[in-house]
Amino acid sequence: MKKTILSILAATALVSTPALAQNVEFTLTNDSGYTLTYFYASPSNEENWGNDLLEEIGVLESGYNGTVFIGDGSDQCLYDFRFETAEGPELEEFEIDICELGSYTLVAQ
Repeated sequence: MKKTILSILAATALVSTPALAQNVEFTLTNDSGYTLTYFYASPSNEENWGNDLLEEIGVLESGYNGTVFIGDGSDQCLYDFRFETAEGPELEEFEIDICELGSYTLVAQ
């Protein structure tokens, strides 16, 4: 009986606890046709962009990929992305679920 109650409590805790987005690492693939010079991400419910996530990588040429790390301490899953390019265009994507993200491919629209 005790095992059953503990199992039910553990299962309930897993179901009712949201995934934490505090430390997310994923592969960013650049298929945009542009050279990415900066990549910013912030929770969708915030107005300001976070730090440049390409700082460790440098630039990301079109056709290449790199590992990106978001470790801003937020518990949000929905993030907005902003990419700045060497050629001038700024590309933005909204409400990306980083809690479920293993990789992300940027394509120009």
